[in-house]
This record gives sequence, structure tokens and C-alpha cells, in this order.
Amino acid sequence: MNALLVGADRLGNIPDVLSEFGIRIAAHVSGRETAHQRRSAPLPTGIGMVILFTDFIGHNVMQRFRDAASREGIDFVCCRRSVCALQQALGKRIDRRNCAGCAARCRGN
Repeated sequence: MNALLVGADRLGNIPDVLSEFGIRIAAHVSGRETAHQRRSAPLPTGIGMVILFTDFIGHNVMQRFRDAASREGIDFVCCRRSVCALQQALGKRIDRRNCAGCAARCRGN
């Protein structure tokens, strides 16, 4: 699954955590530009999930991307930008118990 990440200037270990869940980063937006606060453009194509790092973006940016995800029927996850918070948030959304039987083999099983 491809994800759009919104918030945070640096991702640190976040890509490693996402790969454990079979998620690839399609795009990363820091959310600092004023255009991110105002426009309501569609999300990039091929996105299966929007991940919002709430401690690094303002309310307007978060609302804009959350509304865009809802409008396009795309799942979104809100969490702080920490490995533990991301693992916990994704764990509530993605069930990894059936990874061994999945044809995608995203975790290298």
C-alpha cells in the first residue's frame, strides 16, 4: 500500500516501521507551506492511506488532508511522530496476523 505522509520535517525511523506494515511512502508533505493550509486539491493518485503526524502540523492542514482523504474514500491515521505512536495507530488499522498467508509478501515472509 502507498501512503501520503503529512507533517514532520524528518522521518527518522518512520520508513522502517511503515515497511513492517507493508506500507511504502508515495509522498511526504511537511505541511509548512501556506498552500497546504488553503487549497483543497485532490490527493496524489495511487494513495491507499494518509498518515497525519499531529504534533507537527496545524489544525487547518490536518483538516484539509483529512477531508480530502474522506472525500476520496481513503483511510487516514492520525498520530504523533514517534515510532511507538505510529506502530500503535497502524496496529489498530492493519491486522498483521494473516501476513504469512498474504500473496503480497510485503514483509518478506
